[in-house]
Amino acid sequence: METSLPEHIREFGRVAHHRFATLGGPQESSLPAERDGSLRELAAAALAEIGATELDVRNDAEDRLAGAVVARAAGAVLLPYPVVDDLMAIDGARLSLVDPRIPRVDHGDLAGPWLLADLDGIAYTATLGPRHPAKLGPFLVRATDLSPVNTVPRADLALHLIMQSWRILGALERALEITCDHVKARTQFGKTLSEFQFVRFTVADASVTLRGLEELAKFSLSRWAPATDAIGWTDALMLKIKAAEAGIQLMRTSHQLLGALGFCDESDISVIDRHLQPALRLPESVEALALRLAPEVGAGHVETLFS
Repeated sequence: METSLPEHIREFGRVAHHRFATLGGPQESSLPAERDGSLRELAAAALAEIGATELDVRNDAEDRLAGAVVARAAGAVLLPYPVVDDLMAIDGARLSLVDPRIPRVDHGDLAGPWLLADLDGIAYTATLGPRHPAKLGPFLVRATDLSPVNTVPRADLALHLIMQSWRILGALERALEITCDHVKARTQFGKTLSEFQFVRFTVADASVTLRGLEELAKFSLSRWAPATDAIGWTDALMLKIKAAEAGIQLMRTSHQLLGALGFCDESDISVIDRHLQPALRLPESVEALALRLAPEVGAGHVETLFS
């Protein structure tokens, strides 16, 4: 079975990655953006320059694939901007998925209209406060005064989860690349870390996990449709759970192999880990998503080789 993306989509992804990389990556762009908000305007300009702002990910299959590779490229360079929320905008308002009990919006201090929605499909307007930089999720903003206004189709919620998972995939691939470079260069007891069997097995496990996540991301995106049914919703939940679990596992592996260096902002691993936390943990935790998935499994909405 051919699972490769079309060549022109892959080329668009390479163009997006190259353009985003000109901003500098975690050390030169994302980390300084914690202190200088104007740097995020450069990210917005880069998205507009490559045509990402014109993608209609809901109604055009090719645009949907292009949106996925843009999200992946943004994750790979840790672009300090809510790319997925922009791609999923409704009537010009960025769409952000939140838990209404503890509403937090990543990059919610950016100018422009926002529409918040929970996983039950209830949409809210809200007051987004100023950013209070923190080590984990440095661009998170608290939302207050939530007011229900309408509903968001389940298909939009599913596609948002899928696109966010593509962004997570890009960031994790970059983290694994950094970790591999480190174990190839770091010498311990007279040989590089990559020569130790435990290290090789650990990196191999992480690599297999990411390849599995990539295939699941392609599968889920290919099955999404504007009239998403219960099976499509289940696909999105399963993908987001897999992406979050892979992220938690791989970042733990990276920290283990880099040691103390992985917790210093001089290392891209530290910056990736801190900035990726909102994508991994919002709108709900892995455990909460699993509770939503359980009834779908019982109802027969999970398709497997043995369905």
